[in-house]
Amino acid sequence: MTRSRRRSGATWLALGYLLLVAYASLYPFSPWGWPERLTLTEAWQLDWPRYWSRFDVWANALGYVPLGSLVFVAAWRSGLRGWQAALMAVLLPCLLAYGLELAQRFVALRVPSLADWLLNSGGAVLGALLAALAARLGWLDRWGRWRERWFHPNSAGALALLAIWPLGLVFPLPAPLAQGQFLPPLLDTLNRWLLEAGWIEQAMRWAGPSSALEARLATGLGLLAPCLLLLAVVRPGWGRLPLLLSVAVVGLGMSALATALGFGPANAWAWLTAGTAQAIAGAMVVAALLALLPSRVSAVLSLPVLTGLMLLVTRMDTDPFVALNLQRWELGPRVQLYGLLQWLGWLWPLLALGWLMAGLARGERQRS
Repeated sequence: MTRSRRRSGATWLALGYLLLVAYASLYPFSPWGWPERLTLTEAWQLDWPRYWSRFDVWANALGYVPLGSLVFVAAWRSGLRGWQAALMAVLLPCLLAYGLELAQRFVALRVPSLADWLLNSGGAVLGALLAALAARLGWLDRWGRWRERWFHPNSAGALALLAIWPLGLVFPLPAPLAQGQFLPPLLDTLNRWLLEAGWIEQAMRWAGPSSALEARLATGLGLLAPCLLLLAVVRPGWGRLPLLLSVAVVGLGMSALATALGFGPANAWAWLTAGTAQAIAGAMVVAALLALLPSRVSAVLSLPVLTGLMLLVTRMDTDPFVALNLQRWELGPRVQLYGLLQWLGWLWPLLALGWLMAGLARGERQRS
C-alpha cells in the first residue's frame, strides 16, 4: 500500500549522515592528484587490500548500517512502498560507497579497497533490513503516531538537530555543554593564510581569559538552547517536562562520557562542580517555566540564547585540563572520527539558529 507523504526527521539525518560518511571517507582531502601509471580503465576498478585491521573491518561494516536504515525510513515515510524504500536504501549507499572508494584513489593518504566497498554495502543492506523489519512490526507507524501526538507538524528538522546534539558534547568543550566555538579556529586559519600570503604581520588573538561567571553562563545557555529548541516543536501539555528532563539527562551523560574518555572512568563526573550544577539547575528552572508558554515564545527566545552562547564561547580560552584533553583527542584520529564530533560541537548552535530563523520566517509568511 502506498503511504501518504509525511515530513520526517530521518530525511535530514540521512542527508547529514551521508555528508559525514563522505567527510570520513575522503579525509584529509589532500593532496589530490592522478596516480602515476594509472589508466582510465584501472581508475574504475577496485582491488583487494594487502593489509587488514580489525578496526577497519568493523568501521566499514557498521558505518553504513545507520545510513541504510535512515534512507529506508526517509523513503518509506515519504510515501514509497516497502520494497521501493528497501531498494533505495540499498542502492543509494552502495553507489555512494563505490564512488567514494574511487575518489580515494586520487587522495594520496587514502587507499581504495574492494573489501571496504563490500563491507559498506553489507552494512547498508543490514541497515535496510532492520528498518524494514521495524516497519513490518509496526514500530515506525507507532513512532509516527507518537510524534504527531506530541510534536508540531514541522518538527522534523528540530528533532534531527536534537538527535545529533549529544554527539557534539563528546569532543572537549571550553565549558561543560558549551558548544559553538567555531569562530576562533576559523579566524586562526584565516589569519594563518593571510600571514603566509604576507598580507598581515601578526595574527589576532580572539580568545582570552574568562571568568567563572562566564563559564557558568555558557554552561547554562548550552543546556537551555536544546531545551528551547525542544519546546519550540512540542505541543503544549504535561509531556513537556519529562522531555526536558530527558534532554538534561542525555546532556549530563554525554558530558560524563567525554570526561571519562579523556581522563578515565574514575573522573567521569569531575567536571560537575558546584558552580556547574547551579548553572544546570538554573537552566532547567527557566526551561520549566517556559514550558508553560506557547511554543512560539520558546522559538523567539532561542535566538538570543543561541547567539549569546556562541558569543560567550568565542572569547573563552581553554583551561589546562581542556587543552590536555584536546591534545589527546587530536593525537587519536580514530577516536574523534576524523574531527566529525568536533565539527558537530562547533556548528550545532549555528545550525539550530538557522533552523529556528527559517521556521519563524515561514510562520510569518503563512500569517501574512
